[in-house]
Amino acid sequence: MSESLGIIDIIVREAVAFAAVGLLIGGIDDLLVDIAFFFWKIWRGPSTLPGMDALPTPSESGRLAVFVPAWDEVAVIGAMLSAAVARFDHDDYRIFVGLYPNDRATIDAAARVAARDPRIRLVIGQRDGPTTKADCLNTLWHALRRADDRDGRRTKAVVLHDAEDVVHPLELRVFDSLIDHYAVVQLPVLPLVKRGSRLVSGHYADEFAEAACALPQLISCGLFRVKARACKLDRCRMTRPEGPQ
Repeated sequence: MSESLGIIDIIVREAVAFAAVGLLIGGIDDLLVDIAFFFWKIWRGPSTLPGMDALPTPSESGRLAVFVPAWDEVAVIGAMLSAAVARFDHDDYRIFVGLYPNDRATIDAAARVAARDPRIRLVIGQRDGPTTKADCLNTLWHALRRADDRDGRRTKAVVLHDAEDVVHPLELRVFDSLIDHYAVVQLPVLPLVKRGSRLVSGHYADEFAEAACALPQLISCGLFRVKARACKLDRCRMTRPEGPQ
């Protein structure tokens, strides 16, 4: 019996030592990000966030297209579209909503808002849903190309939003200004915390908080880059896809 207990004791000690080394390595990894950020802050010195007046004036006019793919979003699509057209502070934009023929409830909810504002365009695909978001965005792209040809207008950039997003009033002005200088532009995304839902909303907010705190440190230090939510349209490099439009 004593020999068995001795073997178990050795196994436990080895397992604890192995776990301690793993936790130490993980802690050092997180600490390096913080150290890099603090050294960068000391090197850069105090700074303030720029305001809208610091943005350059857009050098090229053009319409912005907001793509919103929506499958089974009847609970949120109406409120999202209503808030978007009420909040957006921009003179020239269109919202293209990607819908599916077998999702009548979402179509009706979006149509009620579109009937009040001509800037909202409903695009119903040919295939029943759900498909993929990429497939829905491709359908919206074809619709945008047709709208540009019909209106004789050139769309300057595409902005991507989800059906549950709460838009910022000034985001289109930021995109319009910065897209002249960058191929893609990314804006921060903040969570809306639902009090009383610690398991779901709290976990979601924790993930956003980690991204909001860690990613700017990595980006500022040149260690990480993010993809964008608004992309410039370079017509010289784009050709009309083959197949149905």
